[in-house]
Amino acid sequence: MIRSYSNAMSAPPTTSIEATLLFKLRLVVARFGEMDLAGWWNTRGVLGRLGKAGLSRGFLVTHNFAQARIVFAVATARCKEVYSATDCFTLWNLPPETEEILEANWHTWCRSPEAWAPFFDQLTEIKPSDLGEQLVGLSLIDEAARTAVHKLKPSPHDKSVQLSNPGKLDNQALIHLAAGFSCGAKGQLVVPYIKAR
Repeated sequence: MIRSYSNAMSAPPTTSIEATLLFKLRLVVARFGEMDLAGWWNTRGVLGRLGKAGLSRGFLVTHNFAQARIVFAVATARCKEVYSATDCFTLWNLPPETEEILEANWHTWCRSPEAWAPFFDQLTEIKPSDLGEQLVGLSLIDEAARTAVHKLKPSPHDKSVQLSNPGKLDNQALIHLAAGFSCGAKGQLVVPYIKAR
């Protein structure tokens, strides 16, 4: 796994999940899934230039985080609509303690939003090509993870794909949960999941 994200943007690790990594993975998948790119959920450019221009008027300092809240909520709802099993983890359905860690860091990041500005700027440059390629380009996954998810086969109804490490939720699992979205296609959402124990 490539760990090139800034330690300055995350609190000291308290579990095997790194909040900064989770947030960045969600941001990239959220942006990639918007209507103007992959068309998986019904937001258009909210994490792109359009959303930045619109929300920066009302949220002068924290507009990036407002943009993220909007798309995260829509992506979460859409993924639950497509794949609603309750005994699984997805990128948008993680244990409460993991969400609490992310939320605690979120409040810290909002107090120093300038540290996140470069990454949000990179989101506006994401292309509608291959999600795995975008994640590699942003140094969030390596080629091994990208190759691993390309071998996955979606379910017969092409709405979900199971990852192979049941019950284990760590940074590597998060990477695969994000990269697994590349099993989908434009307008066709495939939700990757890990079976809970």
